[in-house]
Amino acid sequence: MSTQAQQPMTLERYEFKYLIPWSYVEPISLFVEPYCELDHHSSHTDDHFYTVNSLYFDTPGCEFLKQRLWGRIHRFNMRVRTYGDGTRPPYYLEIKHKKNLCIRKYRAAARAEEWPRILMDPGYRVGNDHSPAERANKERFLNLATSYGIEPKILTSYRRRAFFSTVDDYARLTMDIALRYRNESNLCTALDDNMSHYDHENTFVANFMSDTASVVLELKCVVGQVPIWMLDLVRHFQLKQQGFSKYMQSMLTANGGDATRFMDCDRRPIEVAYS
Repeated sequence: MSTQAQQPMTLERYEFKYLIPWSYVEPISLFVEPYCELDHHSSHTDDHFYTVNSLYFDTPGCEFLKQRLWGRIHRFNMRVRTYGDGTRPPYYLEIKHKKNLCIRKYRAAARAEEWPRILMDPGYRVGNDHSPAERANKERFLNLATSYGIEPKILTSYRRRAFFSTVDDYARLTMDIALRYRNESNLCTALDDNMSHYDHENTFVANFMSDTASVVLELKCVVGQVPIWMLDLVRHFQLKQQGFSKYMQSMLTANGGDATRFMDCDRRPIEVAYS
């Protein structure tokens, strides 16, 4: 039987996403009780939701976002993740590579004295006081940051209820609510009153339960090892898998839902590019 462990620095997994109504949150939580437990963060709050924040980076021309909009099967994004109000360490530097159905996630924790210096100081070097895996992931992040000339674009925040499997080597279920964003051009991860919601009908309209969907459900597991209880869950609640990118949805909302703003002319519909 598995017990909760710290997330590995490099992880390869499937991520299956579904948009569900709020009324499914408690029934799904009950459904997974025989197989899962609340994760550390969820177990320490009254409603079992905790705050997750991501400061997303992109190139000056939003190349990472364009790859997502074009549906590239090989793409990646870069972010710094924090918890709570976003003012306290650790600050997790993350890279998520997507290749077909497989997600490879690289993660490294930046300490208080490292963030945001790690991206602001040209003389910063990764120290030897890190594990080999964490050192490699920090250097990977910094190399990509330099070669792509990344800059902060948007800060997203949401409330998450998370479970980890006690019967599998690695499997997680998360449910995210209260999706918010703020345009951000500085290396600021602190939440404030300027956060705007994007968990409205325009975000969830593509879902088969679009009139009630307001929650992002994710099932995460080791590549090639989808647990039976996950398959039973999908069948029982008649869930319909679909892609959902918090970075893309928040950026489109922040720009009036206009995907063409980020497209080169030869990628835009003819009536838009040449009207």
